[in-house]
Amino acid sequence: MAKFVTPLGKIDVTIIGHASVLIEWNGLKIMTDPYSEIADYTKQPVADLILITHDHYDHFDINALKPVTGKSTTILSTPVVAGLLPDVKPLKQGEGSTYEGLHITATFAYNIEHKNENGMLFHPRGAGNGYLLDFGGFRLYFAGDTELIPEMRELGPIDVAFLPKNLPFTMSDDMFVEAVNVIKPHNVCPYHFFHLDVE
Repeated sequence: MAKFVTPLGKIDVTIIGHASVLIEWNGLKIMTDPYSEIADYTKQPVADLILITHDHYDHFDINALKPVTGKSTTILSTPVVAGLLPDVKPLKQGEGSTYEGLHITATFAYNIEHKNENGMLFHPRGAGNGYLLDFGGFRLYFAGDTELIPEMRELGPIDVAFLPKNLPFTMSDDMFVEAVNVIKPHNVCPYHFFHLDVE
């Protein structure tokens, strides 16, 4: 768990696994991409706010969502996910939403290089979101399933960046390092990885 002080209060950040992260803030629980293959979500708290990046099974997982979704839970995701699950507020890339004073912006997340066996990009531009969470000027960036993309140069100051590192779906080691150098976050947290080389 990592702890940070923001203008809107202290936040505790826990990486549950894969692309799932829990942020505890002023008594509220914010969760990204619950995924039942990496954790037992019946043992996780009910979330006040859930952010889903896209409709792939390891990000949009009904079995993980059910135990952490309550009557007052707000869920933000892409228009595709909003069409699959009731009561989801859709956000397109560039659109924003506010929750209890926290400003959330959907960002682009997509592949440029890596394609599946049919020659299609694993994550085409416009299909998935990243999310920028602005706690009164303290900014967390959840990149989603993405490679290094031009839009990363336009993010502005980032205090904590969560960046994916797994081939062939997201970034290679070298691309990950280049993305860090482009974004220049004060803190970086690799997530969505199969393994990490720590040499």
